Amino acid sequence: MQNRDMSDVHHLRSSGLALESHISGRKIAQSAGEAWMGLEAQIFRRRFREDELLVPAVAEPFLVWIVSGEALLEECDPGGEWHGGVVKAGSFFLTHTDTPYLMRWQAREETPFEVMHLYLDRSLIDRAAVTLGLKAVRCRFRNISIGSDGLISAIMAALADELGIQPRANGLFVQGLAQSLAIHLLRGYSDMTGKPLRALAQLPAWRLRAAVDHMEAHLDEPFDLDRLADLCGMSRFHFSRAFHNTTGFSPSRWFIRRRIALAKQMLRERDAPIIEISMAVGYESPGHFAQVFRRETGMSPRAYRLA
Repeated sequence: MQNRDMSDVHHLRSSGLALESHISGRKIAQSAGEAWMGLEAQIFRRRFREDELLVPAVAEPFLVWIVSGEALLEECDPGGEWHGGVVKAGSFFLTHTDTPYLMRWQAREETPFEVMHLYLDRSLIDRAAVTLGLKAVRCRFRNISIGSDGLISAIMAALADELGIQPRANGLFVQGLAQSLAIHLLRGYSDMTGKPLRALAQLPAWRLRAAVDHMEAHLDEPFDLDRLADLCGMSRFHFSRAFHNTTGFSPSRWFIRRRIALAKQMLRERDAPIIEISMAVGYESPGHFAQVFRRETGMSPRAYRLA
């Protein structure tokens, strides 16, 4: 049993790291120790503005609860349209999907914008499902955006309080809260699928981080799929498939998007000539750079700078 519990902790931590490496902000609390067996909890203070970030797929049910602040927050599937609304303290998001999505927000600056992340291990969900007479292997939570639920807020607030007294968090209390939350979510926010769920091939957190960090460090160089696959110890085919399942983009498409994101930042923040920015993000031909930039943003580099 102990080996299984430690494996659960490893997988939950990997999911936390996968998101932590993609979403900006300062982490101000992190669960640790046996009291938190079967769940991973973190509290972050986010930047007031985020133009676009990708939230990778995570294997476990994932709950985000707004601790403080207010923001206009929007989401979209890769290549889809943005949708969302105003979130404030007490709002929650529930995600249980094997596909990634994009997110952006603009928060009011009067109050710190703080959020709590909670990952629920399948073993915790399985135990809760048994008490309800459900077949856990066929249970899947609905994806909820900008939800409001008094009981979820009460449980998350209590868990946040326990995070604040680390390492003296009470294991019996934390586990009781976790079980209560799992049962409440299963009762109110789950559906039964017609067949057992099958996980897609996805990159573990450390491999995703290795690939993304390498691309970020070499945006001014030609894209090299073989190098990325070697870094992850995988074949080209299996790496490309797992990367796409995890991020929603092929490795080459991710690389292009990151090049253009850096170019947009440089156009906003620097007075450097466009040809210099073009070279800095790996395009020797300004015409080719302008073509790719327009395809990705809908406007020319010059128009973007003046907008």
